[in-house]
Amino acid sequence: MGVTIRPAEKRDVPAVAELIEEIERFYGATGIQPFDQRRSQVEEALFGTPPLASALLVEDEHGGIAGMAAYSFLWPAAGSTHSLFLKELYVRDTLRRQGVGAQLMRELRVLAEARPGCSRVEWMTDRDNPAAREFYRSLGFAEFDGKIVYRIGTGTS
Repeated sequence: MGVTIRPAEKRDVPAVAELIEEIERFYGATGIQPFDQRRSQVEEALFGTPPLASALLVEDEHGGIAGMAAYSFLWPAAGSTHSLFLKELYVRDTLRRQGVGAQLMRELRVLAEARPGCSRVEWMTDRDNPAAREFYRSLGFAEFDGKIVYRIGTGTS
């Protein structure tokens, strides 16, 4: 099955908003935002001024969006450099275990290496997500034990 990996475009906003619902359900969410709210937030995040994030999309052979890697650049990383931070990597069931996730990871590395001053790619996964942990290990990535993640809500969904 052939796929294309490409940057998200404004025309993709509705499809990405639909994919976000699938991602939320994958992680066990039951209360899903209304579609119009998700669509608006996706548009603001990816195409606002300034954009909050970027995304690479997986387009299947029929032109449907079948996966996504959402990322942002964070500063500082090492010294005064910055990093590409992968926030979400998701591939639909129909394309899993076909190398699509590995392609996304390669494309992210290419983006990071092409950006002057970007010293690394970073990401997290849940400790209770053995499939994701095995996927990253299969690509040769070691787990880093040095950070503890904190989170506080702002009252906004």
